[in-house]
Amino acid sequence: MRAHLIALLSVAALVVHAALRVTSATPLARDAPLVAALIIGGGAIVWDLARQAWRREFGADHLAGISIVTSVVLHEYLAGTLVVLMLSGGQTLERFAVGRASSVLRALARRMPTIVHRRSGDDVEDVRVDEVRVDDRIAVFPHDVCPVDGVVVDGRGVMDESYLTGEPFQMAKAPGSEVFSGAINGEHALTIRATRVAADSRYARIMNVLRDSEQRKPELRRLGDRLGAWYTPIALVIAIAAWIATGNAMRFLAVLVVATPCPLLIGIPVAIIGSISLAARHGIVIRDPAALEQIDTCRTIVLDKTGTLTYGTPTLEHRAVDGLADARVLQLAASLERYSKHPLAAPLLHAAAREQIALIDATAVREQPGRGLDGFVDGRHVQIVGRRHAESSEAIARRLPAARGGLECVVLVDEQYAATYTFRDSAREDSRTFVDHLGPRHQLTRILLVSGDRPSEVQALADRVGIREVHAGQTPEQKVAITEREAARAPTLFVGDGINDAPALVAATVGVAFGHHSDITTEAAGAVIMDASLKRVDELFHIARRMRRIALESAVGGMALSVVGMGLAAIGLLSPVEGAIVQELIDLGAVLNALRAAVPGGNLSDY
Repeated sequence: MRAHLIALLSVAALVVHAALRVTSATPLARDAPLVAALIIGGGAIVWDLARQAWRREFGADHLAGISIVTSVVLHEYLAGTLVVLMLSGGQTLERFAVGRASSVLRALARRMPTIVHRRSGDDVEDVRVDEVRVDDRIAVFPHDVCPVDGVVVDGRGVMDESYLTGEPFQMAKAPGSEVFSGAINGEHALTIRATRVAADSRYARIMNVLRDSEQRKPELRRLGDRLGAWYTPIALVIAIAAWIATGNAMRFLAVLVVATPCPLLIGIPVAIIGSISLAARHGIVIRDPAALEQIDTCRTIVLDKTGTLTYGTPTLEHRAVDGLADARVLQLAASLERYSKHPLAAPLLHAAAREQIALIDATAVREQPGRGLDGFVDGRHVQIVGRRHAESSEAIARRLPAARGGLECVVLVDEQYAATYTFRDSAREDSRTFVDHLGPRHQLTRILLVSGDRPSEVQALADRVGIREVHAGQTPEQKVAITEREAARAPTLFVGDGINDAPALVAATVGVAFGHHSDITTEAAGAVIMDASLKRVDELFHIARRMRRIALESAVGGMALSVVGMGLAAIGLLSPVEGAIVQELIDLGAVLNALRAAVPGGNLSDY
């Protein structure tokens, strides 16, 4: 039976009992609603607790179960019903705090198409994705998700593979280009030849890694359970000692009623709910409240590169110009690139706009796979090609500068070398200060940069932001292995962006995702940063630390008062019903203190 239904039943029973007490109803009639609540609601609670005990899972809420059974044995139905209300109310509150988290695997499955467009000659038929076989020709329409791994056989366009590969760029596709399942097609239809069936595709492998990560992830021991581990024995010792010393079983019940761990069951969830509310006001969605309890204990942080420490978009970083003025070469190149859908066209156009360079109409524009872009601008023959194509001419190869890493293109004007442009994914402005403050301010002893990007790109960023331990070119499986290894050594936080990070987010002690791209990543994470800001990550640290402090104040303070109440009950100064009332007053104090977690307190960022 659900906790909220038991709580409603208990409230109804107490209301009816109170109404009958002011009438001439017999004691049996007055107790009837309480007995019903104890049999239905209390019985369900005791049964669940008994099953936990059978599995050797013990917690502070077992005190409440013992109180319920004892109250029935001693015919103290009012005290027993109050305990049922306290316990079910606390469970309802915690479940409300946790919320209803949807399955990561279901979200992954929903994202993938179940129907694909298979070509047979000039005809296109819709078939289930599991009917696709190797060498089948599949039509991928504009903005569709690619259903299987394959090779382009017809059409030219762009695919967004950043969710899968970690690369920040949209990749141009032409006949012969490899495509991955899960990539999002651009504005032009493509025909691909399947090289793997859906079950063996890149996307399916990520799902399998994620499923394995979920199964291997250990259960976190919650804050309330850890506190209850010492509180429960103390309460039982006091209750049993009072019974033995006086021979009065009512003292045993009174002590246990006062000992009902509601500061744990209510105070901590209220602090969590308040912190969830505070985080939401700062653009942070807490999907798993355990993240708030655990993040301040993390001593290792694993950072993804693309979209986390960087902005996730390429920018023109370096120019090596030879023969013509810098601005003139950029004008010619950008004027030609505005007719292209190549991923590097946009950063070139942005650079020209930033420098207020006027563009010129181009004519005879051609873009052939493997041969780059060429056309005529202002009477000059302009070509934009890759390094490999440029090196086919010895004269041009001798003038090329050394490769700097990152994506690049070579500009030729009238068949003569003019410039080499290098593009990089820019680091966030505050990446360095964020990384530098993690150790002194948040006691993180190890900082790792783990990325699927090329080693040159990852190392360049690591040098820029001050990270020494670098793992580049990592697949989702390798990211999981690194994260699991670190989590086995010490509590580990993983911060990432993209579907390829989802398994590692699950494997970490706490997973934090930048949620502006992928719903899959947000499903896998314990907390989601909605506006992709490192400052928000720092605010999450502070909100979590503040939540733990306030939760401990409420729980430990409430339990300390409960211990005093247990002493009074043990010497006969509190009856079971009076003990339940005292416990409710203690609960009220714990809740009022816990509500402070929802109120902003000072600056939530310190870098």
